[in-house]
Amino acid sequence: MPPTFYLHPMSEVPDLVDRAALLRQRARAARAPALFLHEAARDEAHDRLAMVNKAFTQPAVVSPFPQVWQQTLPHARIVPDDSVLALSPGAHDLVIHALALHWANDPVGQLIQCRRALRPDGLFLGLTFGGETLHELRSALTRAESAVTGGLSPRVLPMGEIRDLGALLQRAGLALPVADTMPLRVSYASALHLMRDLRAMGETNAQTARLRHPTRRAVLLEAARLYAAEHADGDGRITASFDIITLTGWAPADSQPKPLRPGSAAQRLADALGTRETPLND
Repeated sequence: MPPTFYLHPMSEVPDLVDRAALLRQRARAARAPALFLHEAARDEAHDRLAMVNKAFTQPAVVSPFPQVWQQTLPHARIVPDDSVLALSPGAHDLVIHALALHWANDPVGQLIQCRRALRPDGLFLGLTFGGETLHELRSALTRAESAVTGGLSPRVLPMGEIRDLGALLQRAGLALPVADTMPLRVSYASALHLMRDLRAMGETNAQTARLRHPTRRAVLLEAARLYAAEHADGDGRITASFDIITLTGWAPADSQPKPLRPGSAAQRLADALGTRETPLND
């Protein structure tokens, strides 16, 4: 008798981010928000748009805090960063995804939806935390929790690297992709003051695998001590790192420049450079 095989459905991988918890944190932050980093991202976007030789008449912004953008782009459609974005296909010539992509369980899906919302030759401009953002706090909390409790739990959201984030633009079908970083260093009286500000930004821990009970006071105090010991300046203030990664790409259009077909060059590179060409052995 041939062997019998039983197929079991693969268990679903849990989402990295608990969206319900994130929305609760944002609602709490909205009562007394500290949105200076969102404002810095808005100003960066404004400066970049000023350098583009194109007028945008149908902009859209994806943001958890619409009040940051309402005066800068008063006619823009502003939508939250839900899993399904409330944007119509081909309705916009500019889509800005503003400091929310790092909380997406499906960042590629977010970019694809932005791409679909663009008209041909429309611009996508994304701003997200990444790189070295909060690396000092991550290290301090990790060592403090290990020392006090003997265990570890996810506390600071993993941050994407610029190369990986830039590659998402191509995966989403955007042309002429560019990614670069705007580093910001913010001074605080202590790590506890930094944590208070993160709470007022709606940027505290909303990971699905987080601890579901309050952090022990001893862990927080030890983290603050370690943070100050390694990252305090001469006045005793600590520095927090935030890297805002800017992603730009265009919806494909026939009018955009395209690379030449291999072998179609009309002049040899050696002639253009004024050098001698040395053929390689087979």
